[in-house]
Amino acid sequence: MDLHELLKFNFGYDTFRPQQEEIIRCVLSGRDAFVLMPTGSGKSLCFQLPALVLGGVTLVVSPLIALMKDQVDGLLADGVPAAFLNSTLSASQASEIERQLKRGEIKILYAAPERLKMDSFQRFLQEISIDLIAVDEAHCISQWGHDFRPDYRELSKLRDLLPRAPIIALTATATERVRKDIVETLRLRDARTFISSFNRPNLYYHVEPRSQEKQARLVEVMKEHEGEAAIIYCLSRKDTERLAKLLRKDGISALPYHAGLAPDVRKRTQERFIQDDVSVIVATIAFGMGIDKPDIRLVVHYDLPKSLEGYYQETGRAGRDGLQSTCMLFYSYGSKFRHEFFIRRITDEAEREQMTRMLGQVIEFCELATCRRAFLLRYFDEQSADANCKACDACITPQEEFDATEIAQKILSAVVRTGEYFGLQYICDVLAGKRLKQVLDRGHERLSVFGIASDMSTHDVRDIMRQLIGNEFLVRNIGEYDTYRVGIAGKKFLRERASLTLIRPRAETVSAVSVPKKRAAKKGSLTFDDALFERLRALRATLAKERAVPAYVIFHDKTLQEMAHRLPRDSKALLRVSGVGERKLQEFGATFLEVIRAHKGS
Repeated sequence: MDLHELLKFNFGYDTFRPQQEEIIRCVLSGRDAFVLMPTGSGKSLCFQLPALVLGGVTLVVSPLIALMKDQVDGLLADGVPAAFLNSTLSASQASEIERQLKRGEIKILYAAPERLKMDSFQRFLQEISIDLIAVDEAHCISQWGHDFRPDYRELSKLRDLLPRAPIIALTATATERVRKDIVETLRLRDARTFISSFNRPNLYYHVEPRSQEKQARLVEVMKEHEGEAAIIYCLSRKDTERLAKLLRKDGISALPYHAGLAPDVRKRTQERFIQDDVSVIVATIAFGMGIDKPDIRLVVHYDLPKSLEGYYQETGRAGRDGLQSTCMLFYSYGSKFRHEFFIRRITDEAEREQMTRMLGQVIEFCELATCRRAFLLRYFDEQSADANCKACDACITPQEEFDATEIAQKILSAVVRTGEYFGLQYICDVLAGKRLKQVLDRGHERLSVFGIASDMSTHDVRDIMRQLIGNEFLVRNIGEYDTYRVGIAGKKFLRERASLTLIRPRAETVSAVSVPKKRAAKKGSLTFDDALFERLRALRATLAKERAVPAYVIFHDKTLQEMAHRLPRDSKALLRVSGVGERKLQEFGATFLEVIRAHKGS
């Protein structure tokens, strides 16, 4: 078979996603590759399909045991011979897998980086034919990334251990510094670099100020997404347990997850979530990387994330199937102060500065009045094609333009005259003419900018400041505290006495933009029979339980929706549905067609 035939036969897709085919042909030519593609864009296929073409074994380095099992379950359902070797297997089970590998019966082998450190496993790898090495979640290699794992640094030895095999490194998030670290550590040779857009158009970004009614607001949002898979991230273990209990009291199926729970409890909680026995997981960031669940519709950050890179990775767990999903973040100064408290306890100065810088970027994101998607893309060195993404709270809030030239001049002048070394609130206090002790001690009440914006509310001034930050008129200083200086664009604005137009919410706009409701998020742009879709989901759940696999291993929601849209009458028509390959048609086709025909006849 050629690549397109394999794609349809085993994976059920008629066409490759952007860059997939090019990456696959690169590794099949024997060349190393570095792949940076957002979650849900099909990175795994870039090593799974080549494994079917190559004569030997593809070794996949994966960070978590649960992720290995999920991916192997999915591959087996697609007719791809795959296995994993990890601590969950008995000695006899591991020995049988090793025998199958030696007989050439397994094409893809998953292993954790810790296992690769074992001399016995290294000797075994040299006894079988390894034709390709895939390092998944490759950002774990770099201490400059958000999820550094020391065991990943040891993967540099793979080049000496298996010098013939090309290496493909894959990750969903990596700054330029992290990318360079990955390439150097893995010793990639003449590697081709593939970088896809970081834009996830199916994700809606919403930031909401934390209020006294935060818990009630959370319950309201969860009820809007009732029955859908969701993850709520918290800073502390105590909060995960408290919020899960609160949600259960309100009739929402929720469980806590954190590193302090017994391993068997964590494992069972994760399994119940993946198998749709529980809808909501309230977790610390210990939960997530091993989750291959494609139908998570809501990710909530109840507290501030530590970095934008981590935020992007965590929100990326929503909508992996391409359907519309929501990412909500509660922002408060209390959460910011908690982060700063822990940062101040870091003894290493370089690490402390790095963590402070990353937190500052998160705060800038939260305080934006302009497009949040564009800000995220800029963080990853990508420019947004549209100033209004129509899929974040800042962009969908009805706005009006106004002449901000005078107030922008006042703000930038105040930043300059106070020495470009203060936070936004302090600048607001000076502009408002507040005779506070910290202002008087510095003599700033004598400045010409003192009190020149006393006719405006602090809220309105802060809103304009956020836009000045978004336009890079104001730039955050790198240091322990949130202080700002006038950027190059701001200096040019002052020097040339240019005019400036900004935006503000229209007077009739409600105070809070609502988070998209469940039905709008679920359906996306495809029109389909809701009742049939639910019947197909019920059938899928039954089949998954019988086979002890996650429901999405049978078919993704997107595939079921297309079935409920196309209403296929026979096997030939069903095969035209995206996600239905020959293997799954043989195993499940008749059963699903029976339900579709019965529904049409009802």
